[in-house]
Amino acid sequence: MMKNEENTSWGIVGMPRKNTKNTKGKIIAAAWKLFYEQSYEETTVEDIVFESKTSKGSFYHYFDGKDALLGTLANVFDEKYEELQTTMDPQMDAIQKLIYLNHELFAMIDNSISIDLLARLLSTQLLAKGEKHLLDRNRTYFKLLRKIISDGQKSGQLRSDITVNEILKAYAMWERALMYDWCLSGGGYSLTAYTDSVTPMFLNNYSSSFVTYK
Repeated sequence: MMKNEENTSWGIVGMPRKNTKNTKGKIIAAAWKLFYEQSYEETTVEDIVFESKTSKGSFYHYFDGKDALLGTLANVFDEKYEELQTTMDPQMDAIQKLIYLNHELFAMIDNSISIDLLARLLSTQLLAKGEKHLLDRNRTYFKLLRKIISDGQKSGQLRSDITVNEILKAYAMWERALMYDWCLSGGGYSLTAYTDSVTPMFLNNYSSSFVTYK
């Protein structure tokens, strides 16, 4: 798959520029920049320390090793969501906002995250016995989605016979399912194009105008 080579402050289109004010943030930013540019396998802790202009002591203060950085992809996603909060048209209805967020995040994955890295993240989450970063309800991801869904119900745009938590869980599961399938398929299709074609149909089930049959 061809990647967009246009540079930003991270050297990657769509990748966060914000998380560089503290040592941990600098390490995360440098790591994902290097993972993208020279692959995960070819990147060493020394490379990350040099790129981040920090020290080995600082690195190991925050991370046990390079593998521990895989879990920080959730942080990368959340920074993208923080950025999207400022660019999202407030006049859009709830479903349009969810479609917009989904499109922009998956476009970032298509253009900036290698399928190998995404697969590694998903596999580590499957094997994790403790904290699962992707499911952390304190993430910006879940807070933003909850607000959009809650506001959508209050304004009559979304169904009220289903709770906010039920819609939130279904949406998050839907996005993870799309990412898992993309990885299983070896990235053989455009994740963005596919989600653009199917996610609106999925979300239509939660529209207040959707007709249910019992």
